[in-house]
Amino acid sequence: MLRRSDSIWLVMVGCLASFAAWPQSALMKQAQGVFKPLPDSAPALPGNSATPAKVELGKMLYFDPRLSESHSISCNSCHMIGMGGVDLQETSLGHRWQHGGRNAPTVYNAVFDVAQFWDGRAKDLEQQAGGPLINPVEMDTTEAHVVEQLKGIPGYAAFFARAFPGNHDAITFENVRKSIALFEATLITPDAPFDRYLKGDENALDAQQKAGLALFINKGCAGCHNGVNVGGGMYAPFGVIERPGADVLPPGDKGRFAVTKTASDEYVFRVPSLRNVVLTPPYFHSGKVWDLRQAVGIMGSSQLGAQLSDDEVTSITRFLAALSGNQPVVALPILPPSTAATPRPRP
Repeated sequence: MLRRSDSIWLVMVGCLASFAAWPQSALMKQAQGVFKPLPDSAPALPGNSATPAKVELGKMLYFDPRLSESHSISCNSCHMIGMGGVDLQETSLGHRWQHGGRNAPTVYNAVFDVAQFWDGRAKDLEQQAGGPLINPVEMDTTEAHVVEQLKGIPGYAAFFARAFPGNHDAITFENVRKSIALFEATLITPDAPFDRYLKGDENALDAQQKAGLALFINKGCAGCHNGVNVGGGMYAPFGVIERPGADVLPPGDKGRFAVTKTASDEYVFRVPSLRNVVLTPPYFHSGKVWDLRQAVGIMGSSQLGAQLSDDEVTSITRFLAALSGNQPVVALPILPPSTAATPRPRP
């Protein structure tokens, strides 16, 4: 039989437990209004219906270095499957050891971004897929030579015919872009701890991650980094309150201004997704920051005018770790062999 003091104690414990649970429930509801979990399967691409044959062909082309002029660079060279969809370089190495001007963004979950590249110059994955192929700093080929190259590899004819049945001449640059885009759209990372939390699992995040989530929302980070991709849905100037140093924000790279020629777009960039961010250093378009804690601090001061404490940076960084989901498992394709008649690499 319980004594009066025991009963009072049990009621107090129950009340404390309810009080402790209430803020978590409120935080979850707040988060659910700002973010959305990643779906478990690839979304449809408008005007580019997916079939197994198209996706398989896209995978082959993604890994084939013969699409580059030197036959040494593939899409996977800069957006590595198994390494967070990036190359872990400040700027990527391209044709004749040239360095690109910006850090290579991850290909994982890129299908959910409002546009592609840091300046948004490609409206979707299909446009993006063709860009590096003809960029003289990257793969340095031409649309015509991509077609010539693929037609010079006899085994590709059957794969294109299956992917694009009914096409009299299926090996076209447009079909190359369509296929690669469909494969890239499959590279999603669902079921991160944060996804499970958004679906109602209170235990998916630990106490420090929840504290970091609360800070992330209430400090204003979620004003730009929101939605299904925790970013990627808008453009924003880098240095809203205070511009970072020239090492982080090179003055010669004016971002979206190069696309729009609008003065208000100077130093404006597409807000990056923070999905899998712990896997994708270095950070920012310049690729100059390798420490995620430092990146969080820079964003606090530059974008929000907030001098985050060490504890706040730690909590936010712990929350960001909860954005890593199931990484794509991709079997390497067996590519059709070259023949004596296949166009040869050009150094």
